[in-house]
Amino acid sequence: MTTAITKVNGQPVADEPRFDPVALAEAEAIRNRAAAEADARRIEAEGKAEAEKIKAQEEAERLRLTNERNRLKLEKDQASHDTFIAEQKRRKEAAETAAEKARKAAEETEVKEAAREAEKRRSQNTWKWGARGIYAVGLIVAAPVQFMHFWDPMRPFLVAAPGLLEGLALVLAFGATWAVAHRRDVAPYRVGIMLGAIIAAAINLHGGMSDPAIGFNAGLIGAIGSLGGPIVLMAYEHGIAQKADGIPSWRERRAADRKAKEEAAERTRAKQEKADAETRAAKHKAEQQLRADVEQTRKDEDRRKHHKDVWEVAEALRSARGSQYVTEQIWGDAWYRVTGSKVVGVRPEMEAESRAAQARMKAISEMPVLGDSLQVGSQKAPGAKKAPGTPDGRRFNGGTPPLRRAGDALPYCDAAKKQAALEQADTVAANKTI
Repeated sequence: MTTAITKVNGQPVADEPRFDPVALAEAEAIRNRAAAEADARRIEAEGKAEAEKIKAQEEAERLRLTNERNRLKLEKDQASHDTFIAEQKRRKEAAETAAEKARKAAEETEVKEAAREAEKRRSQNTWKWGARGIYAVGLIVAAPVQFMHFWDPMRPFLVAAPGLLEGLALVLAFGATWAVAHRRDVAPYRVGIMLGAIIAAAINLHGGMSDPAIGFNAGLIGAIGSLGGPIVLMAYEHGIAQKADGIPSWRERRAADRKAKEEAAERTRAKQEKADAETRAAKHKAEQQLRADVEQTRKDEDRRKHHKDVWEVAEALRSARGSQYVTEQIWGDAWYRVTGSKVVGVRPEMEAESRAAQARMKAISEMPVLGDSLQVGSQKAPGAKKAPGTPDGRRFNGGTPPLRRAGDALPYCDAAKKQAALEQADTVAANKTI
């Protein structure tokens, strides 16, 4: 952009410009450069502002994600804490419920035990007073018969005979009670009770049969009374003595016998199951041994047939080590001694072929397969890349390519050299074969 001046102080000027065009061009260039610099600063400022904005957005997003992760972690921790509290509460309630059940069961057991003890005391009192009542009734029935039988006005002292006969059994019954309480032998007292009762019963029966005033019925019932009362009282004392001595009753003995039979049957069943298990284990072991022998025979035949040289060394090692079979350890040692390879099954020629194939595969896999130019380029080591905007060196030389000198071309890479050597070796081998 230029400015034309037509008048100076109201006077027209000459047509020729009074200013230097070069200076005007330089000024225009300075203005353009200043505008460009201003635009560049503006663009830079806008870029920085946009970058700050993007950075602020990224920071806000990072903070949001961080807060979200913290929130999720807090919720997870809270949920874990709630679960822990609920589990603790459940365990506490379960423990309290179990304790309550145990307490109720203990109370029920105590109640049942108290009821059982009360029933025992009631039955014992009933049995005790019943036995004594029967003894008293028998005495009431038998004593008058004996008084009538022994009454003699000429010998009035015989009136004490019934007291002697019936009192003998009663006193011996008291003695049996003392023996039970003091854990003494009660058998003599029982014998005395029975002798006294039998004598009194015989006298009552004899009086009833010989004296019409008494009569047979009175004599018979008197004999029964003389025997029944002591027998019932002796039975009561016998039960008390067994309980004091810890002697089991017939019902307890029967339950113990039943339990012993069940335990014996259980032990017999367990022994039978153990014997059956041992039999099955022995049979399984024998089958495994048979399969192992068959498999060992197959291995020996196969190795003897396909690897005779190794088999001879393996047999020598087996014999020297005193082994029954050629084990895997012996076979590995024999293979290493013969072939030099620690891998069983790999011989030197196989290893050589494998290594050659691996080398060829490596060289081929490192070559590009997308065209001739890429194949040529892939054979050379990568060079340093030029910086963006760097001129190619031919812009100001009329389009003439630069002069090539020794060392400008990149050398071939090692993979290409190896592949060329392998191909040359294969060609030479093929020519020798032909």
